[in-house]
Formats: sequence, C-alpha cells, structure tokens
Amino acid sequence: MRRDRLGYLFISPWLIGFAVFTALPFIASVCLSFTHYTVASSPTWVGLANYQTLLFDDPSFWTAIWNTLVYALVAVPLGVAAAFVLALLLNVEVRGIGVYRTIFFLPHIVPVVASSVVFMWVLNPQIGLANSILRLVGIDGPAWLQDPSWSMTTLIMLSLWGIGGSVVIYLAGLKDVPQSLYEAARIDGANVVQRAIHITMPMMTPVIFFNLVMGIIHAFQYFTQAYILTSGGPQESTLFLALYLFFRAWRYLDLGYASALAWIMFVLVASITYGLFKTHKRWVHYE
Repeated sequence: MRRDRLGYLFISPWLIGFAVFTALPFIASVCLSFTHYTVASSPTWVGLANYQTLLFDDPSFWTAIWNTLVYALVAVPLGVAAAFVLALLLNVEVRGIGVYRTIFFLPHIVPVVASSVVFMWVLNPQIGLANSILRLVGIDGPAWLQDPSWSMTTLIMLSLWGIGGSVVIYLAGLKDVPQSLYEAARIDGANVVQRAIHITMPMMTPVIFFNLVMGIIHAFQYFTQAYILTSGGPQESTLFLALYLFFRAWRYLDLGYASALAWIMFVLVASITYGLFKTHKRWVHYE
C-alpha cells in the first residue's frame, strides 16, 4: 500500500492537470450544451433546444458539416497516398538521402501560423508569387482564397505542405518490412511493381491505417489554416465545423450552443473512427 501511495504521489501532478484541464471541462461541456450560456450571464436550462436548432434551423451548421466532410474525404486520402509515395522514394539508399529526408520533413516543424501567413501572400491574386509565375506562361491565375470555387481546393492543396510527419512514420514502417520477403520475391522473378503491390503494401497497411485514423481526426479539427487564410469565407465555402464552433463560442459568445456543436463533432468523429476500426480487419494485415 505504501508503494501504491508513493506511485500516486509521483503521478499526482498529471492527475491534477488531467482532472482540472480535461475531465472537468469535458463534463462541464455536457451540462452547458443543454443551456443558454454567455460569458456575461449565468447558464439557463433550455433542454434539447440547442440541438434542435442545430439540426433543423441552422443552415450554417449543415454547411460546416458538408465542408468538413468534403475536406476529410479528399484531403485525408490524398495526404495518405502522397506521404506513402514520398516515403517510398525517400527509402531508396542513395547518396545524400539524409538531406532529402530533412528537406521534406522541415515543413512539418514550421509553425502553422507562420506558414499560413506566407501562403496568404504567395496566393494573393494580384501580387502573389503563384499568379506571377502563371502570368509568365500566359495563364491568368485564379483568386485562390477569394473565389468560392477555388477556396476549398486551395486549402486541400495546402494540406500537403505538412505531410513530412506522416512520411517519417511511413519510413519507420518501411524499415520494419523483412528484407527476406523481397529476396524471395526477386528469386521468384517479381519486378519492382509486383514487390510493391504484394509485399510493401500489405506489410504497411497497419501504418496506413494509423495515419488514416489520425488524418480523419485532424480533419474534423481543421481550424488554424482556415481561420487565418479565409475565416470561413468566401460565402462560407471554407466554414469548417471547428471554425464554426469557435465563432459561436467567441464571436457570438453563445457557449451553450458551441458546447452542443462540440458534442456533435465528437459523435461524428467517434462514429467514423469506430467504422474504420470495424472494417480494418478486412484490409489491414498484421505480421
């Protein structure tokens, strides 16, 4: 018992921090989602009114749901595929490969706010570098972030900027693939493509699954780039669920409504993640 008390004493700073900054807000958000609450007034119980308004009387909520789903369904698979292909290229043992790996990883450690501000200038339709280069070859570039038909596409393309973290995870997974499998395949006459399809891909499915789940979770929490680059515009074309939650909480000071939004987002993420885990046995191969 004394050793148990000593152990709890050592982890007590973490336990206190978890209780105060995670568990307590988690429980409080459940209660607040059933209230009308602003910072300037006490919570007033309204029952399911917040959820009813969200589901039936708030078109911006459904716009945010749609934008978030579109981003998740396009950006996440694109990022998973691009990171995997890049990891395959960086897994080749050539001279100076460490330099190339470092170059592709550097964007991942650049602060998101800093990179977003840089891209705001690069994608400026009048003076930005992107359209200036396009004009040199006779192309009139679009208003990347100001045009509703281009804004979502632009944010999806920018999501590839920070895939260096996923590349590192894939590289670690590729190092764990037994070389004996490749040697046996070469003896049987398998070429590079056949080895990639029948050995590399199946052996990497656990890593792909991990990055897919994490990508979905991050996609539903997509906020910083959209807030800095577009603030949900133009015409709510980049209004994501996390961004809308932030606006309801701190622009309109409707914390009860924002808490209901947070719980709907939690249910969506949990449901999609659960669905992925239910299907992973069909395509994820463990050694």
